[in-house]
Amino acid sequence: MSLQLKHLIEFIRIPVHNPDLLKAKYRAFCRQMPVMYLILISSTWALAATHMSVAPAWLTIGIPSVFTVITIIRVIFWWKSRDYAPSTEEALAALKRTQRLAVCISTAFTTWSFLLYPYGGAYQQSHVAFYMAITVISCIFCMMHIRSAAFAVAVIVNGAFVVFFMATGQATFIAIAVNILLVTFGMLAVLMVNYGNFERMIVAQQQTEALSNENLRLANLDSLTGLPNRRAFFNHLTEAFDTATREQTRLAVGVIDLDGFKPVNDLYGHSSGDRLLMEVSSRLTQYFASTDLFLARLGGDEFAFVISDVANDRDVVSECNRMCAHMHAPFTLPDATIMISGSIGIAVYPDLAASPEELFDRADYALYHGKRQKRGNSTLFTTRHVEEIHRDARIEQTLKQANLVTELSVLFQPIVDVSTRKTAGFEALARWNSPALGPVSPSQFIPIAERAGIIGGLTRTLLKKALAAASQWPDNIRLSFNLSAQDLNSPEAVIALIAIIETSDFDASRLDLEITETAFIHDTRQARQSVEMLRQIGCGISLDDFGTGYSSLTSLHSLPLTKIKIDHSFVHEIQNNPASEKIVRSVLTLSREMGLDAIVEGVETDAEMSAITHLGGNFMQGYLFSRPIEDTAVAGYLALETASDLRVYCEA
Repeated sequence: MSLQLKHLIEFIRIPVHNPDLLKAKYRAFCRQMPVMYLILISSTWALAATHMSVAPAWLTIGIPSVFTVITIIRVIFWWKSRDYAPSTEEALAALKRTQRLAVCISTAFTTWSFLLYPYGGAYQQSHVAFYMAITVISCIFCMMHIRSAAFAVAVIVNGAFVVFFMATGQATFIAIAVNILLVTFGMLAVLMVNYGNFERMIVAQQQTEALSNENLRLANLDSLTGLPNRRAFFNHLTEAFDTATREQTRLAVGVIDLDGFKPVNDLYGHSSGDRLLMEVSSRLTQYFASTDLFLARLGGDEFAFVISDVANDRDVVSECNRMCAHMHAPFTLPDATIMISGSIGIAVYPDLAASPEELFDRADYALYHGKRQKRGNSTLFTTRHVEEIHRDARIEQTLKQANLVTELSVLFQPIVDVSTRKTAGFEALARWNSPALGPVSPSQFIPIAERAGIIGGLTRTLLKKALAAASQWPDNIRLSFNLSAQDLNSPEAVIALIAIIETSDFDASRLDLEITETAFIHDTRQARQSVEMLRQIGCGISLDDFGTGYSSLTSLHSLPLTKIKIDHSFVHEIQNNPASEKIVRSVLTLSREMGLDAIVEGVETDAEMSAITHLGGNFMQGYLFSRPIEDTAVAGYLALETASDLRVYCEA
């Protein structure tokens, strides 16, 4: 086959290598074909009208009527197809059919025109020439998106036109034929340019759409783990929620938080932390591979999932508990073998949530509540949590409007040196007696104040009251005062505390400020700087609740501590719990080697005191010695310096 013939076949063939281009041609063609047929039939009836007096009826009425019926059928077809989205095969079939019809229709109309030519005078004959010329021009432009059809019409109609009218020998018709020939070439050249521009425009749109789709994919993808990100999660949650609402099915949302992730970053660096997140992602993906679950990484060490068409709460909780147990297995990294756990909060629609946002918030609340109670487990949001939310909201609003100076007070619990049977100091404990709510437990209002960001005002008010009361104590008695993580998160907050301490009548060297490991989670550098500023004015720094977090050893190594407090959870019935005994012995030994005092909290029985004393613990605090007392009762308490007398006083 010659190269020219191949080019001709390629030119005539409708390209199918680009399905989107094929569909774009179909859509453009749908809107232009009705216009072409209307132009064609109106011009046909105009030509027939000028020949009705001189030509037979079958030529002027019969054939145009047949043409009209065919035209109306095609107009209706294309008009109905204008909004239809065809498949690639349907679009190709329609365009090929149009290509064949273009040849048939152009041949039929051309033949009919020539049949009319012998009838009438010069005016009618000129009208035939005009009809053929102007009609074919409009048809060519309407068919520009099917290049082969447009060229077929041009060749059939104008080719026959030029040959026929040049053969008449009349100078006027010859001039018209030559003119039409030149115009046809010009039209086809314009058609080729427009056709090329159309193809390039569609290809450019495809590229832009592909780029947009890729950008959208990347915008919804977590670059580290390859999981959907926070944006993709909430988009999916909204869609799943709408489906569950429409189909009246149940939908579960879970929020996963890794327990002990931050120490990995602190000890091994962020690269190991990133590697751990990737391993967690892989483990979660594999674990849920057989379930209809959408898993995403929200950010940091927080993941979330959506489970559609949930059967019942029990199955969801059981599955999440198994997943938590699965997370306890060690993660092997290049630098170390890491053991962490995962806590999960779960909420189910439509039980206790009416919107996607509320569903997620309640799963997040269940997670928060579960981490406070026991890490490494799943917690289902229940009606009890609804009551807690309402209670906490009321406490928060009341606290924001409270007169802190008059409503807040401080009680003091002794810290006893059992080796000397003397009181070494007191820990200040916050109390709030609200006129609206009555007495509110600090275990309730302190966390709420921290979440609401108003804990700083409480800390400053309580510190002033505690220092004022402690300034009346003997010089050998120390004061312990608890600070919130938010009290250390900015230089301004620490400077305000330092100002209160230095303007009081209490010596800063007798003040121990208690901090927890959570103070270092969000901004380790700022927290460390804050602690160093407090140490510079002479304050002691105690690490509270030692042993309950994940970075205690790191804290001991990096912070300028003077004391550690062993959490009461290790003290309860220590004499009957070998594991607790080993932990307390290890911590006491570690504190002595590091030159730190260790205070054991929560001592309530003689047996517990005896066991701790046997392990080498001297400083203790708990109900065995005294419940928290008013500042006005401290002087009387100190007057009774023997351990037995202390308890007698407390019972009195």
